[in-house]
Amino acid sequence: MNVAERTRVSATEAAQSWLAQFAAALQVQDAAAAAELFLADGLWRDVLAFTWTIQTMAGRPAIEAKLRETLARTQPKTFRIPGKRTPPRWVSRAGTECIEAIFEFETAFGPAHGVLRLVPSAESPGRLRAWTLITNLQELRGHEEAFKKHTPTATDSTRDFGAENWLDRLSKARAYADRDPTVIIVGGGQAGLSLAARLHQLGVDTLIVDRHARIGDNWRKRYHSLTLHNEVHVNHLPYLPFPPTFPTFIPKDRLANWFESYVESMELNFWTGTELVGGSYDERRRQWNVTLRRSDGSARIMHPRHLVFATGVSSIPFTPALSGLDAYRGTAVHSGDFKNAEEWKDRKALVLGSGTSGHDVAQELHAHGAEVTIIQRSPTYVVSLKEAQSVYAIYSEGIPFDDCDLLATSFPYPVLRRSYQISTAQGRAVDRALLDGLAARGFRLFFGEDETGFQMMYLRRGGGYYFNVGCSDLIISGAIGLLQYADIESFVAQGARLRDGRVVPADLLVLATGYKNQQDTVRAYLGDEIADKIGPVWGFDQGGELRNMWRRTAQPGLWFTAGSLAQCRIYSRTLALQIKALEEGLLN
Repeated sequence: MNVAERTRVSATEAAQSWLAQFAAALQVQDAAAAAELFLADGLWRDVLAFTWTIQTMAGRPAIEAKLRETLARTQPKTFRIPGKRTPPRWVSRAGTECIEAIFEFETAFGPAHGVLRLVPSAESPGRLRAWTLITNLQELRGHEEAFKKHTPTATDSTRDFGAENWLDRLSKARAYADRDPTVIIVGGGQAGLSLAARLHQLGVDTLIVDRHARIGDNWRKRYHSLTLHNEVHVNHLPYLPFPPTFPTFIPKDRLANWFESYVESMELNFWTGTELVGGSYDERRRQWNVTLRRSDGSARIMHPRHLVFATGVSSIPFTPALSGLDAYRGTAVHSGDFKNAEEWKDRKALVLGSGTSGHDVAQELHAHGAEVTIIQRSPTYVVSLKEAQSVYAIYSEGIPFDDCDLLATSFPYPVLRRSYQISTAQGRAVDRALLDGLAARGFRLFFGEDETGFQMMYLRRGGGYYFNVGCSDLIISGAIGLLQYADIESFVAQGARLRDGRVVPADLLVLATGYKNQQDTVRAYLGDEIADKIGPVWGFDQGGELRNMWRRTAQPGLWFTAGSLAQCRIYSRTLALQIKALEEGLLN
């Protein structure tokens, strides 16, 4: 459809017409007629509204089959384009011109939102069919978030003299002296906090446990210069956005302090200095038996019905088998534990790994006067910090924030893949001088398994890329040295011995070698049987969804949440609704 034809098609009228036809087909449970409204290879991504999971159906047969399976239970109705949201409009998504429309509808379980994208159909010239559709359950009817139901009155107990005050009640709730929580969340970073806030608003008793001594230490105790690499307006937590006074890129300590204030503001139950020792699942009682060890040496056995790992995309530091590492006599430390770069002034350091942590640690050491060489183990994707923001472009379109979050979930895997290929190619062109300079120094570049860049690398394996905030320029200039791991024969007492016989001396070796999969975390705390039962966590499954994330796993009562602040904010709702539905008997 060319520009002239496009101007003759009203986006609102086209979207309303399609929704009316779709609603009519669903009303009479005609799954075949509803599927015919899609392109032959159309895509439908459902987030709980129909399937009670996160699932993508590709092609008309799959769409028809899933509708046929779920319509009677879901009872979808009242499809409408709401006046208060971004109106239907022509946009370009993944290189395709389409009508994009946000809509709302009702299900037997509660209100849902969706995003429809219409394109011309090659089968029927002049007709618009659905290219992509997302349906997303927003609330459980009768179990809305607490803040939406609260009506302040003059009889609130804020001045109930002689009785417990607010702090007394909060302290009592957090002590768990006479009860067990319904949910235990292991990990108090953005993933754990976002989910706990959602569950608290849904009235689900939830305890966060974290081994660190202070809320936010998972960020606070990392290397000195760490700052978020995406912009502040993308990163808000649920219910409580960052103040407008925050910087564009948030420093780690400011984020850590915000986490502390968030816990207090949202009245979350949080035990610091508490570590999960182990646990097992009681199939008969449908609850966990978990042992928690506190910093004072005491232990507590609890019996939650749900156990959530919120320990990050990965949490156990990984050190590959490195020839001669045991012989090295300098200081060796994983990048996750690295701090105090100033101690290495005028000394020699090797940083093994060329992802974000490796580059940042190398640059920090250089800034404090160390003589630094970075060791590249595998080809690495490099993009300038400015160009990296392109994957969050929706949040800069000037539309309401909630609409941005909904749109961010609305791209099925094939569309997401294509959009990242486009943004990667654009960034590569803009960064040409930077990339050429790195290549000239011998730095091996990579642009993703299928030219999809850093975001798909993150979703597939959690790393392998770097946003340039200056370290690439230092490598190009020679201020930071570069070695290829393939040129190292072995580590030795003094440093690294190269295959040509030379020894590169090092007082410090930082292992920026990444982390193990969350399946390994489960293996460490819950045993092999449960770890093998659930399989790998993170990375895409055959259906194009992240494995075991924010949805039920093969192990009842075991859940996972992780990712960026935006992912944790968005999908915390999805996970919380499932737990609440199970608790209320709406799901089996």
